[in-house]
Amino acid sequence: MPLEISVIIPIYNVEKYLARCLDSIINQTFQNLEIICIDDGSTDNSLTIAEEYANKDKRISIIHQENKGPSVARNIGMKIAKGKYISFIDSDDWIDLDFFEKLYSAAEKYNADAACAGIKRPHADGRTPFKLKFDKEMILSTTSEKYKILEIPRKCYVWNKIYKREEIERQNLKFIEKITCCEDVYFTTKFLYYSRNIAIVPNTAYYYWVNNKSITRNLKDKAQVDLLIARKDFIKFSRKHHIQCDEKFYIRDKITYKFFGITILRIYEWETIKKYYLFGLIPFFEKRISI
Repeated sequence: MPLEISVIIPIYNVEKYLARCLDSIINQTFQNLEIICIDDGSTDNSLTIAEEYANKDKRISIIHQENKGPSVARNIGMKIAKGKYISFIDSDDWIDLDFFEKLYSAAEKYNADAACAGIKRPHADGRTPFKLKFDKEMILSTTSEKYKILEIPRKCYVWNKIYKREEIERQNLKFIEKITCCEDVYFTTKFLYYSRNIAIVPNTAYYYWVNNKSITRNLKDKAQVDLLIARKDFIKFSRKHHIQCDEKFYIRDKITYKFFGITILRIYEWETIKKYYLFGLIPFFEKRISI
């Protein structure tokens, strides 16, 4: 039987969450998977946990590398993936047990280049609200449809989807290895633009856990730099291809002036306009910026 889905999981110091992630994958109602775990130089027990699972489930393979970031790990995973579709799962997150079954069925039904599920964001207090929700199954073919319904570029998440591997290869897509945060902006915006169509799948979800020890949380300065790199890349790409997005997505800078801890003035600078807000809330002046 041909291999249908390759699941690529970068792993870095997630001993507290990894079992939950792997359990949600190995217990899927859709079982035709290969599970590629790339240990990115973990210094805790993550590698040991992954090896324990691999000893019990032959679908799991483990690659160990020095710490180089999730982009390098995902690129390595894509080089060896053999499935018709590729999925990227972060090792501190998890998925509904019918996630792959429903996404695979929709992708096959519509001959889609990718299928996309909703996203839930669990909180420590037990709430699990939707971060991205779909109410009905549909197929998206135009760039404007894809970007609007998937809320691109604000929600350029790579991991709530399955992608047709031959389409990734046709586009010669890789993750930018020089950045470790917001690395999915480049991948997702390009894939969605160049792909023929995307299937939207309701009633199953990806669970995005906010890990306080994640790379993004602990390298805040680096994350800000990477965010600017990703944002500039998107702006350049959207201009080149005449993609229309809400002006707020083109924000370049935010400056806040405080007095005794109280916000007096906040200035937002977009690509085309600079706006001034009194007390951070009341707009009172704006200035157009030449491009």
